[in-house]
Amino acid sequence: MRKVAVFGTLLLTACVTINIYFPAAAAEKAADEIIKGIQKEEIPEKTEPRSSRPDWQVAVFRSLDSAINVLVSPAQAEEADLAIDSPEIRQARSVMQSRFPALKRFYDAGYIGIQTDGLLTVRDAGSVPLQDRNKVNKLVAAENADREHLYQAIAKANGHPEWVAQIKSTFATRWINNAQRGWWYQSSNGSWKQK
Repeated sequence: MRKVAVFGTLLLTACVTINIYFPAAAAEKAADEIIKGIQKEEIPEKTEPRSSRPDWQVAVFRSLDSAINVLVSPAQAEEADLAIDSPEIRQARSVMQSRFPALKRFYDAGYIGIQTDGLLTVRDAGSVPLQDRNKVNKLVAAENADREHLYQAIAKANGHPEWVAQIKSTFATRWINNAQRGWWYQSSNGSWKQK
């Protein structure tokens, strides 16, 4: 009987497989959050509206909510979460956000566009004013390097360096989808289109 139990246990453990899949929907959501954060215009902070309830009542409700959350855990989303917060990711986002105002001018003028792989390119170097050509080339090169670094940092933060290509592909689509009106992007057939 003991041999059967041991054999059964071995059989059950042999059947267990771990599938680690790339969370595509979570990656799209994360990409949108990052891109919108990078491209955001400075908007004054909103102040939180005051409750019409007395402060003591609000405090009681908050305490009750906390107690309930301890006893009954909040519902977990079915979708896997993709970690997008690490010192390396925050640094890359910060640098890209500070560069965005300079890039926006060249996006708006049509000098740069988003390629199918999500990286930037100078669409027509001859159309860029001579005094801006060097600046545009440097901005595009720095942005592309930081985008590649960001993808690697996200894969690393999630413990899956093999996800870099999938993260890059997801971001490529999301950069184009989040492009502002009038910006240029490359379609899948290689032609340039304006949003």
